Amino acid sequence: MWRTLALAGATAALPLAVSSGQAVRGVETFDAAWTIIRDTHFDPAMNGVDWTAVRRELKPLAAAARTEAELREVIRGMLGRLGQSHFALIPSGAAAVAGVSLDESGAPGFDVRLVGRDLLVTHVDALGSAAASGVRTGWKLTAVDSRPVSQILDALPGAMPERLRQVEVWRMAQSWLRGAQGSSVELTFEDGAGRQVTRVVTRRAEAGQLATVGNLPTMFVRVESAARRSPAGTAVGVIAFNVWMPAVDALFQRAVDEHRSAGGIVLDLRGNPGGLAGMLMGISGHFLDERRPLGVMKTRDGDLKFMSNPRLVSSTGERVEPFAGPLAILVDALTGSASECFTGGMQSLGRARVFGQISMGQALPALFDKLPNGDVLIHAYGDFVTADGTRLEGRGVIPDEAVPLRREDLLEGRDATLERALAWIDRGRTGSGDDGWLPR
Repeated sequence: MWRTLALAGATAALPLAVSSGQAVRGVETFDAAWTIIRDTHFDPAMNGVDWTAVRRELKPLAAAARTEAELREVIRGMLGRLGQSHFALIPSGAAAVAGVSLDESGAPGFDVRLVGRDLLVTHVDALGSAAASGVRTGWKLTAVDSRPVSQILDALPGAMPERLRQVEVWRMAQSWLRGAQGSSVELTFEDGAGRQVTRVVTRRAEAGQLATVGNLPTMFVRVESAARRSPAGTAVGVIAFNVWMPAVDALFQRAVDEHRSAGGIVLDLRGNPGGLAGMLMGISGHFLDERRPLGVMKTRDGDLKFMSNPRLVSSTGERVEPFAGPLAILVDALTGSASECFTGGMQSLGRARVFGQISMGQALPALFDKLPNGDVLIHAYGDFVTADGTRLEGRGVIPDEAVPLRREDLLEGRDATLERALAWIDRGRTGSGDDGWLPR
């Protein structure tokens, strides 16, 4: 399922090829994209769009396209008519503008989120170059290589829903922040005292295990595990991973093993844009001791149930029981796709309590197909509904306990969402409050 926003969001801002004359295989490429969507869209009514009329209107524009960029603009316009997530176009690997590098393999070592109209630093990699340069959480990013961040906000439609605005601003910011490994980027911030601070940061390779799927770019899989204490002193395991890829499975299993005796587990899916949908069944099995339905994927060919698969063997081959203690899941505006389906499914079963901000609301399962011109078409072929009938597309996962991002917390180095989850684990262990998990 990460064959969707996880890569579509990251690649949509890439420079596009410029050529002379006529776009290569323009009409054939347009027709292929139109036909694939017609034949695979989960809704025969095409979300209320007259798909034949769309083809009649836009095909002449595809035929007249003089460049690959113009052709892509036409096809993206067609995809936009559906008004749904997980419809995107990824330029072929050869796409490039003369003199402009498409290398985005280097990262500055920090992440950002939109809070109001401020782009705030929400996480700094302790081992990254940003941390070494003194960048701190809560600082407001105001310019990248002298380009004002306000340009990003000004470029967005004023009527864009806040949930979508969060995602689009992050995507555009990443296209400015990332670049070739070893390259430098000049960053201007406003610190907590209102002073302007400039830092030159060297982009470094992402940490993690290399993983690829199909025609999509390489991902770096990371699973992080740490022991924390709740306010009452309860030992709690905190596990985070960044994308739903097969390489996560063994690493996640070892992390769960580390915390089997803990009083609770917090699963941090903030910033996790999704991944392969089939993994939901195995990951959920670490926390459910019987097969339970997380949700249903609805396609033209019928319904596919996503059932939990109890994990009864540890990473060392020993017989174990799934973790039965309190489970908290953390989400934010960049939690998407498979992460939303997992979180919404566990929430619908009453097995987990969710903390943070409303998630992306982009939860459609998708496929990808190569088009005649070499581009990759990402297209939704199903809809996902949780076990209790909740449709996540366009809605997102609504946290049981909403925890807003506040600059004052970030400046103090506080993770308010995690703190709220740790406090809930204490309540769950004492049974003080029927709020999502009770001791068996």
